[in-house]
Amino acid sequence: MNPTPPRERICMLTGGGYPYRRDALSGWCRSLVEGLRRFRFELLTVTDREPPTAPAYPLPLNVGSSRAVAIAGAAKVKIERSESRNERNERRRTEAELGRRAASGLCRGLIGQDGPVFADGLRQVAEHPEVLATMPLGDALLEAWRTGDSLPRLSMRDARTAATLLRHALGAVAVELPEADLVHCIGGTTPLLTALGGRWRTGVPLLLTEARAPVARHKPHEERLSPAVRTVLRRFRESVAGAGYAEAGLIAPLSAYHHGWALRHGAETGRLVQVPPGVDPSQYPETAEPESGPAVVWAGSGGPDSGLTPLLAAFEQVVAAVPGAVLHLVGVTAAHEDHCAEQIERTGLGRAVRLHPLPAGRGDRYTRGHVVAHVPGPADPPYRLVEAMMSGRAVVGVDVGPAAETLGDAGVLVQPDDPAELAIAIVDLLRAPERRRALGEAARQRALTRFTQDRVVRVYGELYADLAAPPPPPSFELALAVPAPRAEPPVTMRWLVSERQDG
Repeated sequence: MNPTPPRERICMLTGGGYPYRRDALSGWCRSLVEGLRRFRFELLTVTDREPPTAPAYPLPLNVGSSRAVAIAGAAKVKIERSESRNERNERRRTEAELGRRAASGLCRGLIGQDGPVFADGLRQVAEHPEVLATMPLGDALLEAWRTGDSLPRLSMRDARTAATLLRHALGAVAVELPEADLVHCIGGTTPLLTALGGRWRTGVPLLLTEARAPVARHKPHEERLSPAVRTVLRRFRESVAGAGYAEAGLIAPLSAYHHGWALRHGAETGRLVQVPPGVDPSQYPETAEPESGPAVVWAGSGGPDSGLTPLLAAFEQVVAAVPGAVLHLVGVTAAHEDHCAEQIERTGLGRAVRLHPLPAGRGDRYTRGHVVAHVPGPADPPYRLVEAMMSGRAVVGVDVGPAAETLGDAGVLVQPDDPAELAIAIVDLLRAPERRRALGEAARQRALTRFTQDRVVRVYGELYADLAAPPPPPSFELALAVPAPRAEPPVTMRWLVSERQDG
């Protein structure tokens, strides 16, 4: 009996997602793991919050391990040594010099937007994580800032604040990866830092999927920071993304929108393989519209950065035009229920808005409504839009990110930051049942043609095989001046091939 062939080991690396959180991105990761049984998965999620204690999903048999790491603890690198006083002093001097060089490279690279210089500094941190705690980032920032053009004023206090935030973020570089043949990094800056650190320390191949909108943006809690600190954080994220593009063996953008952004930020054309999102059609069976009064569905976490605020502003106008209309918020996470309730109370919509936790059955998310309002947050991937299309409901989408290319002419697109236009589009569809049913059917057919889960799983299986498989055995091509048919190579050629293979 032949032994079972070894399976390639894939480290699936996320930023606080699968398998510990239930959301659209985690569902996408789960479909890959469960659909690619021929690979063995080591799951790692890296977060700057308290790590989850238990997976939110049952783990299939091809998952070898699952681990969640908080980067706050990762930055505290402690190395036990037995050394003399002189050796300790020499080590400290060496570490101080390494820290100065790393900090200087990082700061000069991100302020001057010089990718190779930044990557060199980041690599030094990855190879010597013990310098994280003491590297003089504040001083290096002030020095690099003086060489920049058109920058906001950076005070000493700003430099200290930015240095603290950068040091915390850089803790992700020190996180150790599980042993694997390939790292599939899915997400943003935090998991990518961990992936880069692992690649530079071990040489493991890297497959990069930018699941969120790649715009280097300010997060809601960063609005209170000074313009200079926000500039540092924005350029840091851009620089990390550029380093990821340079190191990844393959980059799998979700859309032409993501593809174009990667090209503009240094990705090589030959490394890009566009893989649109996909869902399982069987999870979203066609169902008849509800017989209740007019209803709108929105799917999202309900957090401050989820698109909820402009949606509620538009729905106030919808209720005024269509009395009795109801808005169903599905998929609101427990952590954001209070925020949602405060936002709803502020609008005075009351019972016109209903909160629903993430349904156990995916197909139930959109059946409550006649129209789906796709109002995403600035970093939301297009998975919810594809789900809505597959459900067969008419979609009104906000034209941000890849929404236009995903929805095509199978729905209605409105401009961002215009609640009145969004409300008008929703009201028009609520009042036109034949048109919205036609759009719902068109959306489902488009999703069936372009955005199915089996296609995503098949393509990623090929990408994994390309990057994770062992290198092919060496082959040699010998050009003959006078080609002639032979049953076997002549003795001189056999000797030459054997010598090269042995060498």
